[in-house]
Amino acid sequence: MEYSEKVMDHFMNPRNVGVIEDANAVGEVGNAKCGDIMKIYMKIENDTITDIKFQTFGCCAAIATSSMATELIKGKTVEDALALTNKAVIEALDGLPPVKVHCSVLAEEAVKAALANYFRSIGKIEEAEKLDSACDGCCEHCSCDKH
Repeated sequence: MEYSEKVMDHFMNPRNVGVIEDANAVGEVGNAKCGDIMKIYMKIENDTITDIKFQTFGCCAAIATSSMATELIKGKTVEDALALTNKAVIEALDGLPPVKVHCSVLAEEAVKAALANYFRSIGKIEEAEKLDSACDGCCEHCSCDKH
C-alpha cells in the first residue's frame, strides 16, 4: 500500500497528540471492523477552538487523518469545525488508498462527536442530536449505526 508524503509525515510526526485535561469537548469513536479508535479533545472559548489534541489507536492512515483533522480546525470557529468533511481531510493529505478512506470518516466522526459533547455541555441539545444522527453513509466501512 502506498501513502502520500503528507500521510507519512503526519504518521511519523503527528501534530496535536495528547490529552487536554480541562477540555470542554471530548469525542471518541471507533470502528470494530478495523480496530481503529480515535479520541479528540478540544478547548473551546468564545466559539473558537483554542486547543485541540487527539489520541488514536490504529494504523498509519488513522493516525495521519487524526493529525490532519486537528490541524485543519485548530484556531477555527465551531461553525468551521462543523463543516469539516472526510473528503477535506483526504485532500489535505494528498489522498488515501481506497481501503483507508474509512479512517478519514472516523476522523470527521470524532470531531463531530466532540462538538456534540460540547453542545450538550452548554445546553444546545438539539444541535448535539443533529450531530449524533448526521452521517452521509459515504462508505461501507462507516462505524455509524444510523444507516
